[in-house]
Amino acid sequence: MKNFLKIFSIILALIAFFGCEKKEEKSKVYVGMNADFAPFEYREGKNIVGFDVDLMREIAKISGIEVEFMDIQFDGLLPALELGKIDMIISGMTVTENRKKFVNFSDSYFNSTQVILVNSENQNIGNFSDLSGKVVGVALGFTGDLVVSKLPNVSVQKFNTASDLILALKSHKVEAVVLDYETAKNYAAHNQDLKLIQSDAANEEYAIAMRKDEVELLQKVNEALKKIKENGTYDALIAKYFD
Repeated sequence: MKNFLKIFSIILALIAFFGCEKKEEKSKVYVGMNADFAPFEYREGKNIVGFDVDLMREIAKISGIEVEFMDIQFDGLLPALELGKIDMIISGMTVTENRKKFVNFSDSYFNSTQVILVNSENQNIGNFSDLSGKVVGVALGFTGDLVVSKLPNVSVQKFNTASDLILALKSHKVEAVVLDYETAKNYAAHNQDLKLIQSDAANEEYAIAMRKDEVELLQKVNEALKKIKENGTYDALIAKYFD
């Protein structure tokens, strides 16, 4: 009997030990982003900073989870999520019907639109219809990639990152690029040789992506987003990065 009780006690201890370890592992959430999308996520030295980073830290604080950010090329984010290498994506990711087939999206946290960047001396492009017959650069997997691919008579050049895209424009390898408004505005503000052309094309919503089975995590994120928008934190982050 004593041996049985001893063995039973050991089993209970092991269950408690591994149960705690599992819970501890679950409390850490790996968050994927492409740190080449200022001001949402970008690098300052070795650190990833930006609006999405600060927003996710606030969500983590309210939700009681620990987050670790992983810098992944944008078109590799969804495969990484599906394979379980990351648990969430916050990277200026647009909600689309096609993506919703494979992931759950949080409530929207930002509205954007697609715009055009050209070299400042370019007088031939003033709207999306003027892109016909032109060589246009897009970042692989970005919404601009989807938008430009649908335009008639456009030669599309695809690049891995937004910074590669801008280098191609500045070196005249492409005649224009299509990017999300805030990121394009940021590039134009820091490059006097670039010109921003605004439009109302492809209005879109950004949200945080999770696997379909992460129902509890989705609920936590949405509850935290709601609190952040109600308590003034969201407005403070908007003012910090966009005003």
